[in-house]
Amino acid sequence: MTSSLRVVGLTGGIASGKSAVSRMLRSADIPVLDADNLGHMVLEPDTDTYHTVIRAFGADILNGDGTINRQQLGKKVFDNEVERKKLEAITHPAIADMAKRGMTLIAARGVSFAVYEAALLVETGIYKGMDALIVVSCTLENQLIRLCNRDLLSKKDAITRIACQFPLDQKLAVADYVIENNGSYTDLETETQKVIVAIQERFGVAGAQA
Repeated sequence: MTSSLRVVGLTGGIASGKSAVSRMLRSADIPVLDADNLGHMVLEPDTDTYHTVIRAFGADILNGDGTINRQQLGKKVFDNEVERKKLEAITHPAIADMAKRGMTLIAARGVSFAVYEAALLVETGIYKGMDALIVVSCTLENQLIRLCNRDLLSKKDAITRIACQFPLDQKLAVADYVIENNGSYTDLETETQKVIVAIQERFGVAGAQA
């Protein structure tokens, strides 16, 4: 994303534990940009993306205060590939532009590397332009349980959302580092720390000058 900064991608299936790993990375003073957070920002009222999405999907996706109801929007796209791709064509360029600006600001701090967390790094091919890729892995059974509990979804709806992403084995095939997340939170911390050490040995300590 920038010529002066090593960028490490962080991805995995939905409800695999990416956000937990991201928090652990931040606790280790590693800069992290979250594409989902950027996605919220590009859909804020009065942005160009906000108006384009409303024109494309209708005013019924709005809350009473004029903000976009992401759950309502999700119902229109998760089980419809054509609509999903239409939404992605609108939001992905805006998110990518914001991410590029964010990484430029991080690079100006003189750090050696930063992490970009996004669910679709492999699906979109974005990972190919990065310096390394971390994949958070868990079993399909755990993924379903976590997704149903987190988002209060039926098993059918959870399976539909999982099916919108590449199978895990396709992501693992291009991973530089894998973090298994099938145990306790402490186990996840241990696995994440191993990867942090490996990346720091490769690119240097994130908070240090490159």
